[in-house]
Amino acid sequence: MSRDDRDATRVVRAGLPPEEPYAPPLPGPVFAAHYHLPGDPHDAPYAYGRDANPTWTALERAVGALEAPTGVPGEQVHALAFASGMAAISAVVFSQVRPGEAVVLPSDGYNLLVPTRERLESLGVEVRTAPTGGDAQRELLDGARLLWIESPSNPGLDVCDIRALTDEAHARGALVAVDNTLATPLGQRPLELGADFSVASGTKALTGHGDLLLGYVACQDAALAGGVRLWRKTVGAVPGPMEAWLAHRSLATLELRTRQQATGALAVARALRELPGVTDVRHPGLPEDPSHPVAARQMRRYGCVVSFTLPDKGFAERFLAALRLVDDATSFGGVRSTAERRGRWGGDAVPEGFVRMSVGVEDPEDLVADLRHAVEHAAAQQE
Repeated sequence: MSRDDRDATRVVRAGLPPEEPYAPPLPGPVFAAHYHLPGDPHDAPYAYGRDANPTWTALERAVGALEAPTGVPGEQVHALAFASGMAAISAVVFSQVRPGEAVVLPSDGYNLLVPTRERLESLGVEVRTAPTGGDAQRELLDGARLLWIESPSNPGLDVCDIRALTDEAHARGALVAVDNTLATPLGQRPLELGADFSVASGTKALTGHGDLLLGYVACQDAALAGGVRLWRKTVGAVPGPMEAWLAHRSLATLELRTRQQATGALAVARALRELPGVTDVRHPGLPEDPSHPVAARQMRRYGCVVSFTLPDKGFAERFLAALRLVDDATSFGGVRSTAERRGRWGGDAVPEGFVRMSVGVEDPEDLVADLRHAVEHAAAQQE
């Protein structure tokens, strides 16, 4: 794979082994808890199933190639696969932050950052929080060990200036990790914007079929990667070989999927703005969205998630029940569109009628028609 190849070519070729006569282009998953191990184990590429696996290696090479900054060979990026996105998040946070140090988290990020904060505080770590929008985390960086950025934020879809925040954090001696789940490496490359870590849930758009749990961490610094790798080995947060193989297989369609999803999400967002009873429609690709100016500078693709607010809880639930092409389900990034009333989980500071929608690869006109019908039905049933 050449560094000059475009995205659609890169995702198809990423991480594949050299061609061999009569060998499959993508070797099947390697199921092994241990390997034949003569001699010094420190010289062995594979020794035990919790340390490394050839199927992980292929996926990690692929992810490293996609996350690499422009002009940097993929082999210079250390990518590590994990059993889930939260395993990857935990590995970075807990391998890099010690008791007595401070970490800056977004106050409007993924809701499992709340128990992460509680765990950090129980270990004697100072946790500071601020919203994503307006680069508000900048004011909390003095003396911090780690800045955690989630941009676009989930579920509110606010965006911050990653380059500016990263430069400021580094000037004050802090490391920077960016949750790149929503954007994917085809929409945004945090390492190119200066971040030390790019972290993502591969459960979402990276693999895109809603059939596996996976996470990854990518970074350029070998020492930082070593700390994350040791954490993975110590807590055993390793992916299964089948999951790793399915993820690598799914990468081949990443460009096709995310391009169609981004097109559909923008069409859906525009249509929702015109529907009665629908307010606060958010998508970074909308020119009128408050996040758009910053997103346009640092994102190449704006993602598949649209958020909006309906009049109340009952309206939102009637709307979701009336949808024909959109499943009522959590998560996002899959080929099938999903939506949910996010307030049902608790933990997110959103109105009761707030809906997070993940746009799949269905025809945008069909989705818009389905949404319009569901809004009309919910309004007609208003008590």
